[in-house]
Amino acid sequence: MPLAYLGLGTNLGNKAANLDLAIQALDMQAGKVCAVSGYYQSAPVGFDSDNDFLNAVLLLETELSPLKLLHITQLIEKELGRTQKSIDGIYSDRTMDIDLLLYDNLVIDLPELKIPHPKMTERDFVLIPLTEIAPDLIHPATGVRFSEMR
Repeated sequence: MPLAYLGLGTNLGNKAANLDLAIQALDMQAGKVCAVSGYYQSAPVGFDSDNDFLNAVLLLETELSPLKLLHITQLIEKELGRTQKSIDGIYSDRTMDIDLLLYDNLVIDLPELKIPHPKMTERDFVLIPLTEIAPDLIHPATGVRFSEMR
């Protein structure tokens, strides 16, 4: 069964509860959650806000295709109160953001989905929790271990 790594982030409301709810929803609607990192606090990236983020990464075993998984993650974001997606690199506060980071060893370049996530290697709030749960994981496009990118 395919394995997907997802990044989760929230900077509004009860952040730990938001992450807990997202993890439960993913486990119920998208597949089996096999591993979850600790929760990490980070400053907003790409916009100014007084609200720090709480982030995590999880490993999901799923029967869903990458595009179907993306669709389900977007529905879960809305269920948890997200009202708008980031557009053209313009970010804002949000109750939940779920990014599809990796899907097996696939490299996908579609207008609506890019895997590996194009900015994941630039973000410690992704790399730190990712290497916590998968210390030997290798980037499918570069062949470099994620743990060496930090």
